Amino acid sequence: MTGSEDRSHFSSNPRHIAVVLGTNEIASAIAVFLHRAQCGVVLSHDPLPPVIRRRMAFHDALFDEPVEVDGIEAVRVDGTLDALTEAMRHERVVVTRLGLSDLLPMAPIDVLVDARMHKRMIMPHLRHLARVAVGVGPGFTAGRSCDLAIETHPDRTGMILRSGPTEAATGISRSLGRAGRERFVYSEAPGTWHTPLEIGRRVYKGVLLGRLDGQEVLAPMDGVLRGLARDGTEVPARVKLIEIDPRGRAADWVCMDERSCKIAEATLLAVRSAIAHPAGDWTPTIIPSR
Repeated sequence: MTGSEDRSHFSSNPRHIAVVLGTNEIASAIAVFLHRAQCGVVLSHDPLPPVIRRRMAFHDALFDEPVEVDGIEAVRVDGTLDALTEAMRHERVVVTRLGLSDLLPMAPIDVLVDARMHKRMIMPHLRHLARVAVGVGPGFTAGRSCDLAIETHPDRTGMILRSGPTEAATGISRSLGRAGRERFVYSEAPGTWHTPLEIGRRVYKGVLLGRLDGQEVLAPMDGVLRGLARDGTEVPARVKLIEIDPRGRAADWVCMDERSCKIAEATLLAVRSAIAHPAGDWTPTIIPSR
């Protein structure tokens, strides 16, 4: 199932408001699935970690660039009331730099999803901030810090938890074209990132990709730029700057990938189930592999 195939809404009311924390590819896929389910969606940007898979995400709408994911457009909004008005129109996904504390007063929030993927940070308590609060990835405890949690661990991706913690981050990267962690370039120190390149560019091992506070950053292998932090981004140490897709003609950098869709589908299923069975009278599940 893709976002475009699921157009049914999770209740008879097409004006549910959802706030998704994060503008990365997973948060954006969740926004697509919720939008397809007739929910007004506001994506709240968080600067850490920097978004690198930007062609799979709504992130660049923050810079007034035309952005479309799975046929859905995004629009940047800077004011709280404007964000609510635009979300209620249900024409585009709203992308904003407003934080959760700015968005909470705008209207009762039906769905709150934290998809920032901070992995090793202490995650906030989201329960009671919305009708349904969902935590995605490591650091959440379903029934405590959130109502429901979605696993992103490679062995449990898409599993919905009603109670208990999600799996901790392992530090092991998923394989892509037989390449794991070695396909990424990480920042060695904090600094300002500069690059003249764009995602989708073919590169070769050792080629200069950009500079972090003047220090050269080179391509770790041959392939296509699948992920690239935006030029001018301020980055902390030890975060991903670059991702290389080594698969040649099979390389993909623009579509929602299978993992993001699986997580987004699970999130939508969790929200639907929680709204349909507010007393918790339902069974956790896992989205099957495609």
